[in-house]
Amino acid sequence: MTPSADLLDRLRRVRLFALDVDGVLTDGRLYFQADGVEIKAFHTQDGHGLKLLKRAGISVALITGRDSPMVSQRAAALGIPHVFQGCENKLTTLRGLCQQLGLDLPQVAYCGDDLPDLASIKRAGVGITVPNAPDYMHTHADWVTERLGGHGAVREICDTLLDAQGHWGAVIDTYLHG
Repeated sequence: MTPSADLLDRLRRVRLFALDVDGVLTDGRLYFQADGVEIKAFHTQDGHGLKLLKRAGISVALITGRDSPMVSQRAAALGIPHVFQGCENKLTTLRGLCQQLGLDLPQVAYCGDDLPDLASIKRAGVGITVPNAPDYMHTHADWVTERLGGHGAVREICDTLLDAQGHWGAVIDTYLHG
């Protein structure tokens, strides 16, 4: 994605990337075994992108309406300390986290895919959704990723944020030169 000058300016201010889980970090489908155990599939490139953001000093938060041990496990594996599950009002949660971190909403990029995410998308500095979100979500977002939720959309966002903030060269150098 090549961001517009306005979007690029807003991406440079981002200090917190907050995102929904189902439909963003996953493809939105829920899998249940016969014993009722839930299974989720996460894209490894998305996880690596979130780690790269953290290394660059950008905080990461997961804000989801569902409660799932899989989310807790994935967040722990990625070292994401800000995990909010069972959130009925995601904007209230996001505002509380911003207050805790000493940030304002213009310093937040938020990605979600459905109506519970709409207020956060509208009020964040950069509101993002995925192509597999309902069309009405696209009209309210500043950016619709090219990649689908659960299929690299989060990595696309991470890479774009890192590039906008001037961190991309250092990321590449780290992997080229060990």
